[in-house]
Amino acid sequence: MSQAYEKLLLEAYRLMLAAFGPLNWWPGDSPWEVMVGAILTQNTAWSNVEKAIINLKVHDMLDVSKMAATPIEQLAQLIRPSGYYKQKAKKLKALVSFFQREYGCDIDKMRKEELPGLRDKLLGVHGIGPETADSILLYALDKPVFVVDAYTKRISSRHGIIPESYNYYQTQEFFEMHIVPDVALYNEYHALIVYTGKEFCRPKPRCTGCPLERFNAEGGAKCT
Repeated sequence: MSQAYEKLLLEAYRLMLAAFGPLNWWPGDSPWEVMVGAILTQNTAWSNVEKAIINLKVHDMLDVSKMAATPIEQLAQLIRPSGYYKQKAKKLKALVSFFQREYGCDIDKMRKEELPGLRDKLLGVHGIGPETADSILLYALDKPVFVVDAYTKRISSRHGIIPESYNYYQTQEFFEMHIVPDVALYNEYHALIVYTGKEFCRPKPRCTGCPLERFNAEGGAKCT
């Protein structure tokens, strides 16, 4: 672990935390709800996910057994606000089957499984890619995995932390190599990155007022 990079990444974290405060992400009343939310949030805004989650709660459909027994067409209509609802209904059904088959719907049993094997299993479920798998691992199962998304790569490359060419796994490895594994820290760091990305580090950046406006790993005060 490079102390220079560790200091750099923690400084960026402190700047965002000072600006926004703790964000207490991921919202959810249970680990299973977080897992469902990780599917629903694919390619959509969280406000749309909230509407779909409310629909599921109103129909008592956040119960694993009831979701398993519900016809996929009915499930799709309930999650319609999240977009791509037909595909996401299939993904939820695959997640339900996996959770029942592998863990008997026992979240504690799932949480006790070793990280590498559990991650590989999640990646084998239809509709679950690296970001969704890692969101489930971190936010639902309390595993020290750094979640990477488009905001992570955009912010990190713009501020000279990583090369723009880095892919998901290279970016994740960089953060995990230089920040001590800590579930609470990884949780808050990713939440702050997402918030900063949505508010400031857009495809066309809004640098004025951004907590990282004058932060650059290579020195200077550029934000491009």
